[in-house]
Amino acid sequence: MNALFMLLYFIIIVLVIEISVTLLKLTGLKSKVARFQVISMLTGTGFTTDESKSIIDHPVRRKISMFLILFGAFSLAVIISSISTLLSDDLRLTELSIIIGILVVATVFIKSPFMNNRLSAKMKSEMYNHYELWQHPIEDVLFLEDDDVVMKIDIYEKSELIDVKVGDMLPQEADINLLFVESGEVKLRKELCEYKIKLGDILFLYGNKKEIEETFSKEIDVMKEKSAGE
Repeated sequence: MNALFMLLYFIIIVLVIEISVTLLKLTGLKSKVARFQVISMLTGTGFTTDESKSIIDHPVRRKISMFLILFGAFSLAVIISSISTLLSDDLRLTELSIIIGILVVATVFIKSPFMNNRLSAKMKSEMYNHYELWQHPIEDVLFLEDDDVVMKIDIYEKSELIDVKVGDMLPQEADINLLFVESGEVKLRKELCEYKIKLGDILFLYGNKKEIEETFSKEIDVMKEKSAGE
């Protein structure tokens, strides 16, 4: 009976994970990222990765994450209590079975194509009707195409871009935009066309990933070498 209780409770946890992953995917999060972050929030471990920012910056995802954190804390308390008391005689298996049944139905329902489309549309409507544009995740606002990225480029010692004006750096036909330049502790956004790039500057670029990688291939190679050396 004790083993059955624990099995039923773990089934509930698995179903909550599946439902939460599905909901996060409907907000635009990738499946692998969604699953990792859901498990991280439930267990309170690993939720310090860069990917967690995609949860924090999204209002709808934040609501899901709050439930998961609270449910994870509650589940841990239940499991510890159950083990420490060796489980009481009143295991409430009937109630657990009913909860599992409800969650199974909810999981199947949410994963159905019809409900997927409805929930996805609802979440998009929630974002655009109740939140300002600046509150939306950066990928929703800037990434208009699949190949769009925001990338930073470090200017190394022998870079050919040193002393080159920003206006002369990018070909006019290139699908690349310079958002700002970080020069030491100063961030420059105004009148960049006449600004001459210096050693140690960091360029923050937005545009087509392939074009950025081709235009700044030498700088990117140096950055990769430094990262590998560290």
